[in-house]
Amino acid sequence: MRYKVTLSYDGSSFSGWQIQNQEPTIQECLQKALKTLLKEEIAVTGAGRTDSKVHAINYVAHFDTSRTDLDTAAIGYKLNAILPPGIRVHEIVPADPEFHARFDARLREYKYFIHRNKDPFMDAYSYLYTFPLDVEAMNSAAESLLGEHNFSCFEKVGSDNKTSVCKVFYAHWDYWEPDHLRILGYPAPREDYLVFTVRADRFLRNMVRAIVGTLLDIGRGKQPPSRTEELLRGGTRSDAGESVPGHALFLSKITYQP
Repeated sequence: MRYKVTLSYDGSSFSGWQIQNQEPTIQECLQKALKTLLKEEIAVTGAGRTDSKVHAINYVAHFDTSRTDLDTAAIGYKLNAILPPGIRVHEIVPADPEFHARFDARLREYKYFIHRNKDPFMDAYSYLYTFPLDVEAMNSAAESLLGEHNFSCFEKVGSDNKTSVCKVFYAHWDYWEPDHLRILGYPAPREDYLVFTVRADRFLRNMVRAIVGTLLDIGRGKQPPSRTEELLRGGTRSDAGESVPGHALFLSKITYQP
């Protein structure tokens, strides 16, 4: 029988979602915990890869088991008791036998956080980037990402996917106010904090981090806003900006058809 799992994780202590040799991953931890509880080998399929140190909110996965009588609430409770502190299972529910956590997803959303000045309460989940930025230019450049394009110029070299074509629905930078400013009165202006939100039908390996690095170069004035359009027309990975660190990236939403 197939079950759908919804979970969130702090990627700080993990080398991404997918199992790797000698490195702790979310998939490995979840499979080992399920094997312990269900007394059988369990293969967990996730909605997609996340890179090392990247976090996820309401991530979706599925697994099959020979058991048809699972008390899903009890299994979820026990999973949270034995999983590492950085992983929280929210829900386990029976799923259609044809449900696929990866292939049935219709939209994914990522958010990347940066802060402009030193802030001791942000370093774990936001990228300190102190260069002056033209946010309007960055958003102008982000508009070129919208629509269906070949995003191989933002893809990690050596990736094994069948196609590099993705359809981006939304890409925009916004200012935001962290809780320690709003609730605790931390003395910093709201303009110190930026978040980039991007939504697409699928993402390539390293794609969001490479896009953010390119947009930051544009914001610094190192490249014109037209640079993203030029890259999509025929650029290579070496033509785009450097990838930003993974610790400030969150997979924040996965949408499925009803």
